Amino acid sequence: MKKKSIGDNPALVSILASIISIVVGLVLGFILLLILNPSKAGVGITAMLTTGVSSLDQFGKVLYQAAPLMLCGLSVGFAFKTGLFNIGASGQYTIGAFCALLGAIQFQLPWFLCLILAMIGGGIWGIFPGLFKSKFNVNEVITSIMFNWIAMFLVNLLLANMPKMLASAWGASNSDRTAALAKANPSAIIPKAGLNKLFGNSSWINISVFIAILVAVIIWFILQKTTFGYELKACGMNKEASKYAGINANRNIVFSMIIAGALAGLGGGLYYLAGTIQYVLVKSILGMGFNGIPVALLANSNPLGTIFSSLFISFIQVGGSAMQPNFSSEATDIVIAVIIYLAAFSLLMKMMLSNLLKRKGKEGKKA
Repeated sequence: MKKKSIGDNPALVSILASIISIVVGLVLGFILLLILNPSKAGVGITAMLTTGVSSLDQFGKVLYQAAPLMLCGLSVGFAFKTGLFNIGASGQYTIGAFCALLGAIQFQLPWFLCLILAMIGGGIWGIFPGLFKSKFNVNEVITSIMFNWIAMFLVNLLLANMPKMLASAWGASNSDRTAALAKANPSAIIPKAGLNKLFGNSSWINISVFIAILVAVIIWFILQKTTFGYELKACGMNKEASKYAGINANRNIVFSMIIAGALAGLGGGLYYLAGTIQYVLVKSILGMGFNGIPVALLANSNPLGTIFSSLFISFIQVGGSAMQPNFSSEATDIVIAVIIYLAAFSLLMKMMLSNLLKRKGKEGKKA
């Protein structure tokens, strides 16, 4: 029996590609720090790489931010698996957050019902790009980008005309953000289940990261172990061939975008129902949905890999916030963006690494 080379092991190649991409991103990020502030570059990169594990509270923050990142990464990755580019995760995330807060503040619902509303809202927002793609063959990138802006302006408009939703209706002076859940509806806050005590009385940690991990496992099971998942992947690989095989490709495109939207919407619910963050009425698209793209790319769209890639990106973001005041917030954002988006080159790195290893394997056999 012939021994297989490393290049013939797709899982190992994917892991190596992700590690190399992360290292390249970190090196280039450090070079950028040297350019911006040579005397503080070492302090800055140390803070970025150690803050996330410097205390239990900071590690709790890493887990808290990883939960919505994981769901947005799953949203993008699930669509990738079915041949779609869901760049509309940000809009679906925004609608999901609004529906969760609507249930929490306006209708005084418990947290689990609010999360269901978040999934429904995100799923509904995912229908539109799916329908346009399946019925009229309109590129989903165009429609989903447009619906990101529509979602942001629609939520701002609705919140501005719903006084009970704003902090000013619950005794606060500001009216540019939603009410704090601790005052408006404590039952809508995702429970900590004693985790805050384990993490040094952290105000960040709750069970959301475990919910996100459970969802990732369910999505992996659907894609790998069910007929429905097989049909979705078949449509992604070759839409015309799947039609010839009797698969309803148009229906699966819509279903794929609904599920992707529901995942991103759930991410919005997990983030804003933690009780630590309030939705602010700003005229800019929320970045969490876009950060789901590098999460999915770094994981090669594998739902289980998304768990680890989201933890890494959350870790970098928490570390980046500790780089101030040595570096400005803008400089910090640039460095984080360089690291994250170069890390997302893992797909390209995987192809290059696989070809290189296979070529070396063939040369070794000839020799």
